[in-house]
Amino acid sequence: MAKKATKIKVNKAEAAKRVKKIWPILETTYPDAKSALNFRNPFQMLISTILSAQCTDARVNMVTSKVFKKYKSPADWAKADLKDIESDIRSTGFYHNKAVSIKNASKAIIEKFDGSVPDTLEDLVTLPGVGRKTANVVLGNAFGKPAIACDTHVIRLSRRLRLSENSDPVKLEFDLAEILPERIWTVFSHSLILHGRKYCRARKPDCANCPISGYCPAANNPDLW
Repeated sequence: MAKKATKIKVNKAEAAKRVKKIWPILETTYPDAKSALNFRNPFQMLISTILSAQCTDARVNMVTSKVFKKYKSPADWAKADLKDIESDIRSTGFYHNKAVSIKNASKAIIEKFDGSVPDTLEDLVTLPGVGRKTANVVLGNAFGKPAIACDTHVIRLSRRLRLSENSDPVKLEFDLAEILPERIWTVFSHSLILHGRKYCRARKPDCANCPISGYCPAANNPDLW
């Protein structure tokens, strides 16, 4: 039986103070924090992010290294046969839904945005298969706009660090936006992802070697994970 999520209470003023203490450490620990997805333009970032759902970045990069040579524009994806797209992206998993999303999003980009990926969250989320998380990834990485992308690592670490009591990604995004300086929104998300992979793993966090454990209320306490 899965462990029931621990109910926590977060004081936003204290959370903001905690950010000021942990961010300099994270910034030093992960000076090159950025997306692991390979892309050359906003459209490639969008496709890669859609493919990354329930799939490793490494696998996505393997697939896109080939498909980006075959499908070079929204028009290429839009006119492609759905079965061909499915075959080309099959190894990323959930390939039918992803193929439908990519094909329909490409059509929408052509029909509604003159063939260019929109650069606002409001417009991005109107694209088929694009939610706030995907939109924020594109905004932060392809357009360089402040954006908070809440994946499973960001959710887990934000709760353990008592930066938010929410596991819902949208609510968490709004919580973090209140306590993080806007200039670090994107890189903070990347840093938490890297930290979650290296130290703050889901089942067995390495609190003994974690550089921010001194500021983590859940450090060395499994009951608070």
